Amino acid sequence: MITQTIDISNVKKILKCCPHYDDIINSEVDYEDELSFDLIDWYKDLIFSCNADNEEEVKIIRLIDRSLYMYVNSYKYKIGLKKIIDICLVWVVFYYILKNVRKNVKFSLLFKGILAIIVIKLISDYFGLTTIGLLFEYVISWGPIALIIIFQPEIRNVLEQLGKTHLLGRHKVLSVSERERLVSEIGLSVDYLRKNRIGALIVIERDTSLSEYIERSKKIYAEISNELLDAIFFPDNPLHDGGVIIQGDKISCAGAVFPTTVDMKFSKRLGTRHRAAIGISEESDCLAIIVSEETGRVSLAVGGKLNYNLSVDELKLMILDELMPKSETFVVESDEEDDIDEIN
Repeated sequence: MITQTIDISNVKKILKCCPHYDDIINSEVDYEDELSFDLIDWYKDLIFSCNADNEEEVKIIRLIDRSLYMYVNSYKYKIGLKKIIDICLVWVVFYYILKNVRKNVKFSLLFKGILAIIVIKLISDYFGLTTIGLLFEYVISWGPIALIIIFQPEIRNVLEQLGKTHLLGRHKVLSVSERERLVSEIGLSVDYLRKNRIGALIVIERDTSLSEYIERSKKIYAEISNELLDAIFFPDNPLHDGGVIIQGDKISCAGAVFPTTVDMKFSKRLGTRHRAAIGISEESDCLAIIVSEETGRVSLAVGGKLNYNLSVDELKLMILDELMPKSETFVVESDEEDDIDEIN
């Protein structure tokens, strides 16, 4: 039997020349990364076989120690970055799931049912209830397929919403002058329509695309003007019963038909226009302006909420506030604070 003797004093001298030895040996390496394991094993063998009295070998060992330490550090950084990206993606998925669960009653009930099944399965495993545990194991195994079949329309709607929504925003960011002109033209038209008791529904697109409704309506793609809006909603016009969709500072279409809200909290006295405005504001982040044909009152629907009986000036201020970019809002607020400080 051949035994290999190790010179302890030689090893101690070598380790003094390798300040990163512990960091390299104890570094976290992926089990599937055979190259990193081979490098670390080769490094350990090299340490114990090197001659501390040979200056050339010591220089090479120091260089290898420094290089391998840099490699290990970069590897740790990559692993940490992967974990951060992984966690962020999981949170994004959960965010969209919870967002749609809150908005959809069916999804809310489904979510509660899944939680109940998981809790019962855990309880059955804890108390050793074999029969019910086996039953719920089959439910968990085959349940996803059944849910896809049963909730196919809801899942399709969720995927459509994800496809329409852009995380960084998709609508044209209007300049201050363009926003003021847009709001001014809408204000002039709304004032004319309410005075003459002409019904109207004007929808302003924001981040969520309304192309689905534009495709099914009469396309116009014209510069916005109060005269054109008045002409579209004139009672003798065949398009007056539908809605108008505005993209940026252009009128994209007329005669658009929107889904009506099914929320029972709104009064039954609300007409079809008001319900359609609330419905489209529930499905998207648009602004829906309504002029009542019966009373001439002006309303604004945003996020499924109805702001009823507004004056034209109140409507214009609300639209300007909703269309203002967040960064611009911050600048305005900071300017106001500076003015207050100067006054004080």
